[in-house]
Amino acid sequence: MNLYTIDTGLFKLDGGAMFGVVPKTIWNKTNPADANNLCDLAMRCLLVEEDNRLILIDTGIGNKQSEKFFSHYYLHGDATLDSSLAKHGFHRDDVTDIFLTHLHFDHVGGSVIRDGEKLLPAFKNATYWSNKRHWDWAVNPNEREKASFLKENILPLQESGQLRFIEDKDGVSFLPGIDVRFVNGHTDAQMLPLINYKGKKLLYMADLLPTVGHLPLPYVMAYDMFPLTTLSEKKSILTEALENEYILFLEHDAENECCTLQQTEKGIRLKETFNLREFI
Repeated sequence: MNLYTIDTGLFKLDGGAMFGVVPKTIWNKTNPADANNLCDLAMRCLLVEEDNRLILIDTGIGNKQSEKFFSHYYLHGDATLDSSLAKHGFHRDDVTDIFLTHLHFDHVGGSVIRDGEKLLPAFKNATYWSNKRHWDWAVNPNEREKASFLKENILPLQESGQLRFIEDKDGVSFLPGIDVRFVNGHTDAQMLPLINYKGKKLLYMADLLPTVGHLPLPYVMAYDMFPLTTLSEKKSILTEALENEYILFLEHDAENECCTLQQTEKGIRLKETFNLREFI
């Protein structure tokens, strides 16, 4: 098995929304905001090469939305999905599987491209993986969350016939060496892949832990549908990660790709940060 970081660019979100009830005087120390109270965030994906499979976990925001849409998120940085794949010697047509942690636009937007008037899967040779419970949640969204579930990012996957569902069962195996953890606080049935690699386990944190600044348990995003559920899930999974010395892969931290944990008198906190290539 080989692992590759796939950077798809940076965007900005409101710092208050990213940290919920936590005061800016606290979160601004770890995630400094600009003059408009916006924080830099990554859209960092992970590519897993295993035997004859090339699995991309999440796909970033994509480029098919309108200029008005993108103006809300201040996309910046030089990296793109295609350039990051090429950096490691791959093309999108080489990808066999797209594992979607959840269907919010910044995680699934790169899964679909616009070809004239048509919306088509961006990875023509890939199977797209979600789960039935989250799919139903996304295509029948609640009023609060529906701005994150864009039909043009989602429905073409089903219409193409390339969509498959993973069994909604915590700990289910996606492939040998890749198990799936389900969490429900941010959105219903978000999937976190847990990857066995060279005697270690790497957990892709998606939106359960966006950045290292979110490690304290009460630091929960206002975007989360069920913040008390997130708090409980963070406590359980961070405890498991500490006890088993997991490597945590961070999708949204603009500065840090991976981290490990340590126990302190204040609770579970950051031990060290490093790039994926230092781990592999």
